[in-house]
Amino acid sequence: MAYFHKMNLNELTISPLGDSAILLNFENKIDETLNRKVLRLFHELQKKSFPFVKDIVPAYSSLVIFYDLLIIKNKSPVNKTYLEIVTDQIKNILFEDIEISSLSSRKIKIPVCYSEKYALDINDISKEKKISVDEIIHLHTAKKYRVYMIGFLPGFAYMGEVDERIAMPRRAQPRTIVEAGSIGIAGRQTGIYPFDSPGGWQIIGKTPQKIFDKEKNDPVLLQLGDEIEFYSITEDELTNN
Repeated sequence: MAYFHKMNLNELTISPLGDSAILLNFENKIDETLNRKVLRLFHELQKKSFPFVKDIVPAYSSLVIFYDLLIIKNKSPVNKTYLEIVTDQIKNILFEDIEISSLSSRKIKIPVCYSEKYALDINDISKEKKISVDEIIHLHTAKKYRVYMIGFLPGFAYMGEVDERIAMPRRAQPRTIVEAGSIGIAGRQTGIYPFDSPGGWQIIGKTPQKIFDKEKNDPVLLQLGDEIEFYSITEDELTNN
């Protein structure tokens, strides 16, 4: 049975976020070790099922807990604030050894067509970075990417990190519509648009894989902590899928 060590409170900042939420922040950067700590705490909080917790939202290196003020009020000691009560519960978890055997990463391979027809920004990236389109495709498919966060749109997975040679800022002028399945780059992140929506990421390809399917019990394909690999397919393979 696997465990991770008790957390050091000195590495964690706990602060209020509005009047009914609390922010737990390890450090403001993209880092797999920090993200694993966030996910471990996220899963442990879910397992505890505190009655006052309404929602838990994990991110790259932080986690937000939304809580119910009325439930806390009915059970709170008169000499403690809502924030202190929630913080005390969180600190109790941090001092425990948390089992992590169930937190192994899923490995998922996703097909991508990098044809110019679907890779709307790949030529601009090629010119900006002074590398060939083939090299961009090679660099994008050569790495394994961790799903650090789900957000922006339902099922939109923020994955990192792309090779610095193809890292690009968001477009200065976002598109009004980006097609579902489009693969984008923003900074050193890569992501897949789950459905048609506005967006400003640099588009380098498209996948036939459904990222969000409302007909399924669990409509979101990608989950926090997943390990993603992309592989290149032809236009025919894209359209025939």
